[in-house]
Amino acid sequence: MRFVTSMLLLFLPLCAQAPQGAPPKGGGRGPRNLQILKPEELRENMMLFTRSLGVRCDFCHVQDRASDENPHKITARMMLTMARDINAKFPDGKVHVTCYTCHHGSTKPDTDPPAAPPPPPAQ
Repeated sequence: MRFVTSMLLLFLPLCAQAPQGAPPKGGGRGPRNLQILKPEELRENMMLFTRSLGVRCDFCHVQDRASDENPHKITARMMLTMARDINAKFPDGKVHVTCYTCHHGSTKPDTDPPAAPPPPPAQ
């Protein structure tokens, strides 16, 4: 009897695994309406957006994440395409431009240089 119990305990985890090709957990739906990013790039890029712009997910997304109802999502796609196009022109293949390059933690990109410091007082 111990042998049978031992064998059940040994092989039970194998039986509990999802079969090959089974849909993922969470209703069987993966990301929908991806037009630029690949599923494996999604999490990293969404985290980059939130850090670079200082926003949360609902800045670009409505409750249905696949919806294009929020215009910020369309803008984000255009900006992602722009950054990829710029980076593709560098021969070393490295990422030189990200959202943070212009946004610096703000939803509006910095398009003007910082103000010049005041001249030192005359002596």
